[in-house]
Amino acid sequence: MSFEFKFPDVGEGIAEGEIVKWRVNVGDTVKQDQVLAEVETDKAVVQIPSPVSGKVLKINHKEGDTVKVGEVLVVIDSKEKAERKSTTVIGELKESGYVLPPPKEWTQKSKQYSKPKTEDSRPKTLISKKYDMWGYIDHVPLKGIRKTIAKNMVDLRRTASVTHMDMVDATRLVEVVNKEKTKNVHMTFLPFIIKACVKSLQQHPYVNSSLDDRAEEIVLKKYYNIGVAVDTEDGLVVPVLKGADKKSIDDIGKEIEQLAEKTRKRTVDLMDLRGGTFTITNVGSLGGIFATPIINHPEAAILAIGKIHQRPVVEEGRVVVKWVLPVSLTFDHRIFDGAEAARFVNDLKKKIETGDF
Repeated sequence: MSFEFKFPDVGEGIAEGEIVKWRVNVGDTVKQDQVLAEVETDKAVVQIPSPVSGKVLKINHKEGDTVKVGEVLVVIDSKEKAERKSTTVIGELKESGYVLPPPKEWTQKSKQYSKPKTEDSRPKTLISKKYDMWGYIDHVPLKGIRKTIAKNMVDLRRTASVTHMDMVDATRLVEVVNKEKTKNVHMTFLPFIIKACVKSLQQHPYVNSSLDDRAEEIVLKKYYNIGVAVDTEDGLVVPVLKGADKKSIDDIGKEIEQLAEKTRKRTVDLMDLRGGTFTITNVGSLGGIFATPIINHPEAAILAIGKIHQRPVVEEGRVVVKWVLPVSLTFDHRIFDGAEAARFVNDLKKKIETGDF
């Protein structure tokens, strides 16, 4: 019998995805759990397995198409009944035929589409011009990560973002990292800064929180999941280091490296992109000094670390050259104010300057 395999809900809040690559063609015989296609969601590329064995009769979308949850991906000639539990990128889901109902708003829209069309309601074709009055132009579709980033920027209008900046004496940090590099050539400054951040967050719980607008409550997180912004070809993606307070500096360094590699290859698990309580973005890796980073909603704050560099400073009336680390903390002023931001940064500075990692 013909089985219509509809695009399933692959994660919380995922409403659509873009088909990156088909792994099968019409006429192919597939086995249960064989990968049918690779689909790009808001931040990751996920593999879509076949729920049944059989022959592919029809493929409904081309590579590059955007498909919504509930739309038919493929039609498979199969004698099997697709009703079982499946472990996906978001854990175990109880599925019936791998078909999940589309969101309510789509159902409402489909009803509206079914109404007779009038002259005014006929769909209009959007023509993309190759030039404007000044010269030739190209049109780049807003999709994938860029589309998600654009949506997040709209969400951020609900926050009251403010940035607090300071300069940290990084002499001790440079010494410690250089010493560790004799044992581990891949060691960077970031794991040490993460550990110092976690200790500071433990002293300042409001910096490790979020705002529940509906309940009008500030949610103080008692766990420390640190997001680390990774620069990819498609934009910034933030994988999350879970339970950073319980991990050693070596373990943090190895996990960050693994997460960053998976993120750049777009093979990172969706669960590795969720659950963050505080984010760090390294603008210094690109030569930046200070920044006004954008909060990773719904978190309360984000820290941008600048380029560690040498600078002349006055110390006890003498000019000396020291290693310095610029830091910029953007925070949601609805959750805590500038004084608390300054106290958090001051404690962070002290930990980095004294080697309290």
